Amino acid sequence: MSAYSLGPLLHEGKAKRVYATDQADVVAVEFKDDATAFNAQKKAQLAGKGQMNCRISALIFEHFEALGIPTHFLGVDGTNWMLVRPVQVVPLEVVIRNVAAGSLCKQLPIAAGTRLDPPLLDLYYKDDSLGDPLLTDARLRLLGLVSDGQKAAIEAMAWRVNDALLALFGGVGLELVDFKIELGFTADGALVLADEISPDNCRLWDLAVADDNDRILDKDRFRQDLGGVVEAYGEVLKRVQGCCPEPRIYG
Repeated sequence: MSAYSLGPLLHEGKAKRVYATDQADVVAVEFKDDATAFNAQKKAQLAGKGQMNCRISALIFEHFEALGIPTHFLGVDGTNWMLVRPVQVVPLEVVIRNVAAGSLCKQLPIAAGTRLDPPLLDLYYKDDSLGDPLLTDARLRLLGLVSDGQKAAIEAMAWRVNDALLALFGGVGLELVDFKIELGFTADGALVLADEISPDNCRLWDLAVADDNDRILDKDRFRQDLGGVVEAYGEVLKRVQGCCPEPRIYG
């Protein structure tokens, strides 16, 4: 790595390690090969997964910058490392569903594969120990996590991301079923997209494949023991890199 020096480990999550650097306005993120599901109750090591998620995320962040969607992305360094701006992450998981799948079909009488018109936006409290519970407006106000204005800005950003991803993935033959994002505030108070955009947090189906299992090109292959996880992520990478700007090299 160049142009900076790694500092102490700040945080280790299920899929990434976050390090301080010798520059106050730069944080280094290492993408791991760990695969987890069901709040880390199911775990595995998948060689190459971290590298592909880093690359996919960097490509999409560059694409978003061209569209005027602000992110924490500064550049990549090597295969598994991404340099980002430090942000105060909002403790919310923002989920938009375009097609019914996963937990939604277990919680509501909606058949898997049902198109949602309009799409559904849900906010969850980001806390693994509590199972990331769904937040109503009343609960959100009770916790005081964000102001009404911040909530409106977060939701507006999520809709912009959804529109951009629908166009991007649709253009390469992929259906964006749903996705989960995290957002944060920079030191100067700007709201930006943080974390990653990858098959780890997006459900993606191959539009050219009819079989309900074979069409899956995301983390559900790991959740459902379908195999071919790394190959599926590689297919997403191959398609995305054909239509996004090359990621910046940091330094």
